[in-house]
Amino acid sequence: MAHLYPSIAQTAVIVTALKVLLFPAYKSTDFEVHRNWLAITHSLPVKIWYYEETSEWTLDYPPFFAYFEWLLSQAATYVDPAMLKVENLKYDSWQTICFQRATVTVADLALAYALYKYVQTSPASSQKASHAVAISILLSPALLIIDHIHFQYNGFLYGILVVSLVCLRKKSTMLIGGLLFATLLCLKHIYLYLAPAYFVYLLRAHCLSQESILRIRVGNSVKLGSGILAIFGTAFGPFWYWGQIDQVLSRLFPFSRGLCHSYWAPNVWAMYSFTDRVLLYVAPKMRLPVDQNALNRVTRGLVGDSSFAVLPNIPPKMTFALTVLFQMLCLVKLFLQPTWEQFVGALTLCGYASFLFGWHVHEKAILLVIIPFSLLALKDRRFLGAFRPLAVAGHVSLFPLLFTAAEFPVKTVYTIFWLVLFLLVFDHLAPVSSQARVFVLDRFSLLYITISIPLIIYCSLIHELVFGETYEFIPLMFTSSYSAVGVLGSWIGFSVVYFTS
Repeated sequence: MAHLYPSIAQTAVIVTALKVLLFPAYKSTDFEVHRNWLAITHSLPVKIWYYEETSEWTLDYPPFFAYFEWLLSQAATYVDPAMLKVENLKYDSWQTICFQRATVTVADLALAYALYKYVQTSPASSQKASHAVAISILLSPALLIIDHIHFQYNGFLYGILVVSLVCLRKKSTMLIGGLLFATLLCLKHIYLYLAPAYFVYLLRAHCLSQESILRIRVGNSVKLGSGILAIFGTAFGPFWYWGQIDQVLSRLFPFSRGLCHSYWAPNVWAMYSFTDRVLLYVAPKMRLPVDQNALNRVTRGLVGDSSFAVLPNIPPKMTFALTVLFQMLCLVKLFLQPTWEQFVGALTLCGYASFLFGWHVHEKAILLVIIPFSLLALKDRRFLGAFRPLAVAGHVSLFPLLFTAAEFPVKTVYTIFWLVLFLLVFDHLAPVSSQARVFVLDRFSLLYITISIPLIIYCSLIHELVFGETYEFIPLMFTSSYSAVGVLGSWIGFSVVYFTS
């Protein structure tokens, strides 16, 4: 790998310097969420962690992440003990800010290591392309926006995911890959979106004989099953022993929330919500019935049921059924062709289905699609054609997370520079496909990227200059709906490529 420049280590140094410069940047309520979790895990007995509710930002991640916060809190006592007091709500001393920002930056080294291993284990013929993909993820504006400005720990978690995928490349390390994913589920339960693909691949490639699916590899199955039980037992066992499993699960899965998050994630329900808003204006002319009670609370992501004024309401069961249906389609092919590339493809499509059709999806969950898809984007030009609109839509959809003037150059200039640079590099590196490309999908990709430029300019700059703080919902609605079209189009394009390859 000495011939690959810049190296993963060099890139990590550069991006770390950028992250340090962002220490004083805007921080969302997630910053207070994690400070509160530091305080809860440090100051209170484990038995009380999932009952504590002094702050509205209660602990709602699985136990391993709570243990991770406890570990960080041991170092926090030497920086500023006041941050570890549960009653110190919204505490944000400069020492606290530096400490929390630094922990995210240091934890990101897990992602750098994972990407290094990914490149190292790639075939020699595709190592240059794998290196370009690794650099693009390490410099990702999405991770910069979500983790190092908005504030979360996704880089560390996706590092575990990538290492797991690397381990699943070889039969000798497949068990480790499966156990790493089980550990990841005990850190953040959103990765359940990807679990069906892991289940099918491990079942078919590790637990069943390659010669006959009717023959079970007993040794492999016992090792994997006992390892997973040990991991989940370590995480959830104490809470089961104390009779607190129902309380823990109610925190992890708050189904009382609405269909859409407060800012619509760019999925089919964003398009559905946008259509409902448009129909509000044409309903009187078309004599359509309007639910007057829903006008002031239509899909705002608040606790309670989502309501639509014109279109029928969507129950949680429907979102679950659609998600499972579209996941099952790709899993059938994975079961029949259990190769690593088919697995990553199915993993990506599971992420797509969950993001596009899931209940109360957050916009930040788009990383569950972007990162696995990145590993396949340079397989050939058909894959790249499906990846382009996702790269644009996924990153642009995150812009509303940062609404302060100081962060405007970061979210726009840096993101646009990243998109232009890596889409050009990817275009140069992607080999020609041996199969015919779909003309309509190629033209959609080009048209979508072209339209995104004036949309970004209007939503990020012109609207505020013209309207000030009035009609503030319009840029959000346009951004979410337009991004949803890109994600949906990318999903259709990738589905065509996946099922015809």
